[in-house]
Amino acid sequence: MIANAVLQGDTLIDLALDALDDLKALDPVVIDVRELSSVMDYLVIASGTSARHVKSLADNVVVRAKEQALRPIGVEGETVGEWVLVDYGDVVVHVMQPATRGFYDLERLWTAPPVPAD
Repeated sequence: MIANAVLQGDTLIDLALDALDDLKALDPVVIDVRELSSVMDYLVIASGTSARHVKSLADNVVVRAKEQALRPIGVEGETVGEWVLVDYGDVVVHVMQPATRGFYDLERLWTAPPVPAD
C-alpha cells in the first residue's frame, strides 16, 4: 500500500481534497512536510462541524480512495469522531472538529521554523 500511495501522491491528495469537498469540509489545507519528516510527505487537514460530520468526511476519503484501489494503512479515531486520521503512508489525512483543530494547531506545528539547538 505504501508504494501505491507513493506512486499516486498528487492523485491521492487531489482525491482526498475532492472527497472532503463533496461533503463540505471546512478549511482544507495541504502541508508539504517532505523536508521535515521521513515518515510522510504531505498532511491534508480539514474540519467537520460535528462528530458525525468528521466521521463522514474521513469515511468519504476512504471510500473514494478504495474506488481507485488505494487502501489506507490505518484509520484512527473514527469511533469518537473528534479527530480521525487516515494514513496512506506518504499522505496522511486529518479530519477534526474545529476546537480540536485549534487546540492541536497542526498547521503551525508543521510549518513553524525549527528552533536552533543551544
